[in-house]
Amino acid sequence: MKGVERMPKLQGFEFWSRTLGGARHVVAPMVDQSELAWRLLSRRHGAQLCYTPMLHAQVFVRDANYRKENLYCEVCPEDRPLIVQFCANDPEVFVQAALLAQDYCDAIDLNLGCPQMIAKRVLLAHERLSVPVTCKIRVFPEIDKTVRYAQMLEKAGCQLLTVHGRTKEQKGPMAGTASWEHIKAVRKAVGIPVFANGNIRCLQDVERCIQDTGVQGVMSAEGNLHNPALFEGRSPAVWELAEEYLQIVQQHPCPLSYVRAHLFKLWHHTLQVHQQLREELAKVKTLEGVAAEDMSRQQEGVKPSGDLPAFHWICQPYIRPGPKEGSKENSGGRSKRALEEEEGSMDGLSKNKLKKQLRNPHKTFDPSLKPKYAKCDQCGNPKGNRCVFNLCRGCCKKRAFRETADCPGHGLLFKTKLEKSLAWKETQPGLQEPQQVRPETPGGFSEVMGSALA
Repeated sequence: MKGVERMPKLQGFEFWSRTLGGARHVVAPMVDQSELAWRLLSRRHGAQLCYTPMLHAQVFVRDANYRKENLYCEVCPEDRPLIVQFCANDPEVFVQAALLAQDYCDAIDLNLGCPQMIAKRVLLAHERLSVPVTCKIRVFPEIDKTVRYAQMLEKAGCQLLTVHGRTKEQKGPMAGTASWEHIKAVRKAVGIPVFANGNIRCLQDVERCIQDTGVQGVMSAEGNLHNPALFEGRSPAVWELAEEYLQIVQQHPCPLSYVRAHLFKLWHHTLQVHQQLREELAKVKTLEGVAAEDMSRQQEGVKPSGDLPAFHWICQPYIRPGPKEGSKENSGGRSKRALEEEEGSMDGLSKNKLKKQLRNPHKTFDPSLKPKYAKCDQCGNPKGNRCVFNLCRGCCKKRAFRETADCPGHGLLFKTKLEKSLAWKETQPGLQEPQQVRPETPGGFSEVMGSALA
């Protein structure tokens, strides 16, 4: 008797229109940020398709808790259609992870941050999975190279392609503007649905992107984090969406670090005005403590502050500042970290040091206030403050052993232990009197202890 045949999986435009419902408004995969609670909030406000955070395929395969925390937590019918994204270098590991995830989603996406064995990973997954395989890529500087890359993925079995219109170097302060020209060229060159990613700050950007590039849908990451109602075309007060998100988190819990990160994004502009709120939020240790923060009391002023188009307490995009003027000539190819540290140099501290100081206001980074340590006479390492030989512990141990001496400062009691051992033997009449030997004599204390220490 023949087994029940599995229905053939949908491909390309049929997959997009029937399984994904012709989704045009898409929430991007974001590490530690596109968790279930945030996806549900986004869906309530216009998102038609969501991705999970990028999951590590190897960890997903070997760690049951990782699978439970990130995908198996609970069945949530409202969280569909859903695409699970993995990063993986090994094709077999990627397929193993995808097989474990395919019953909980509508497609499996491969983040192509690493180009090794790309075609094999996609082809193997396409042949063995019961759900379609999709891919997300960044562009190359050259349009033709980007197009050839996309065509290779389509040929390998990719059924939907998301194109982030920035190169791999365009991140953080170096992000710049995404190239819709690259995305448009890819859309014209392939026969599968294409999503565009980049430069999406409001609903008008979504509509303009679809019109200019011809893509089937638009994916938002940064814009969605600052305004989850972006796809509705609304800009509500930050506390309205924050309260709604916290209510969802109570039903679908997630780590407090995720919650705090979301609120920092939602309240970004307000926290620039009210610095004390940033400190209060950073110190909160419970979800109840976060919920107790009353942002509605921060309404003030009759005009938007600074260059903001709306009041700081209104959800609106964050325009990431670019490199300093003349960065191309003057930066000398500086790294992202160098630019971030330059941003913090106005206060004399890097961003990381400012964060540490925020957590511990008494912490100081002044080199002149750092404690000075006296050096060991033999090796130059810091010496023990109470060492009888004025040495570091390593050098002290060698000398104390060689001289059968004690150093209470380092807890070394060679002399004391030897004396106790000899005293105990004197109280045992049946034992043979030990031969008195000098510490240097073969078979003596030093040799025995040396072998023990070796």
